[in-house]
Amino acid sequence: MMRSLIRPRPLPPLGSSGVVALEYAIILPALILLIIGTMDVGRVLWVQVTLDRAVQAAARCASVNTALCSSPAATQTFAVSQSWGMTPQASVFTVTAPACGNQVAAAMPFTYVIPVLKGSSYTIHSRACYPVIS
Repeated sequence: MMRSLIRPRPLPPLGSSGVVALEYAIILPALILLIIGTMDVGRVLWVQVTLDRAVQAAARCASVNTALCSSPAATQTFAVSQSWGMTPQASVFTVTAPACGNQVAAAMPFTYVIPVLKGSSYTIHSRACYPVIS
């Protein structure tokens, strides 16, 4: 009675050894590119949001806090200090005074990490204008 409950394990079919390793080798590069690509998209979005925030803060500082942001160079330095987590050059930011008030713009190159796009870059732009308060 006990023998009828225990069944021997069936043997794998002949010629199927290594199929899992082959499937893994085919899928792994695509999976790695997907993961690194997702990280690159996240980095692009993070840099864009950080630049937007720094440009908005610098334009506001140029209009509201004229003691701290008294010149274009001081406004550029303030914009660099507002770029949290990044270390852009002050030359990335340009300060102008068009009809809308004080305008700060930024153009920063972004280099991808993903191997397919390695070496290619994308320029991230941001602009903010804040009215002059008298």
